[in-house]
Amino acid sequence: MKTPDDPTQNDNVVDLFSGKSLTDLKDLRFVRLAPELDGLEMLYSNDISDGKLFSLQVLCWGLRANGEVVGLVPWLNQLIACTDICDPLNGQWEGYYDPGIDDIFDDAPIHKIAELETAAEYYEYHSDNPDDIIQEIPDTIGTHAILSDDGFQSVTLVEIISWRLFNDGRMEGMLADQEKVISTPVLPGDDCLYSANNHSKFKYFFQHHIANKIKSKDPEAIAAISLLADDEPTE
Repeated sequence: MKTPDDPTQNDNVVDLFSGKSLTDLKDLRFVRLAPELDGLEMLYSNDISDGKLFSLQVLCWGLRANGEVVGLVPWLNQLIACTDICDPLNGQWEGYYDPGIDDIFDDAPIHKIAELETAAEYYEYHSDNPDDIIQEIPDTIGTHAILSDDGFQSVTLVEIISWRLFNDGRMEGMLADQEKVISTPVLPGDDCLYSANNHSKFKYFFQHHIANKIKSKDPEAIAAISLLADDEPTE
């Protein structure tokens, strides 16, 4: 008789949203993060770019339970592995880029792999509570959350202070509740922080250069917001 913990049984149970087995999902969860501090970027393209490549700063590198190390970027409404971005319209991953030496590469840097593996071994954590916070890192790339409840007719941009990694592998961007701020600057781990996902008006994440264009009402940025509004599901 098989027990619920039998891995072969989990192989036969499929998540409806991802299409992956529970075993695969467990192997793909993130167990450790390392901030990117040298300006490395992700390259991506889309079907309307006519061969042109675009770049985003890598926020951090993540170690999966299966040992794989990948770069992570805020993408639409989540923090996602660069290699998982595969959307013909919004973008698809093309590689990593080091602007300092003009080098394009496909695998995580060796020094980040070593850092993550060493840290994961040193800070090995065991818990059955999926909501336990495993790690919290500062946002170093100026990520903003865009808030709106009127179809983007008006928007509010709020800085992301940090990113939390939970025991079940999910990662959430943290906002500061200004009514609960006691000391400044607000740092990771502060009691005033709460998840952007828990804000009723939260829509998307943007890196600082796009957020600043939106603040200055740049025509291209406003047009991009309009496209996102068109993609919003109607109730």
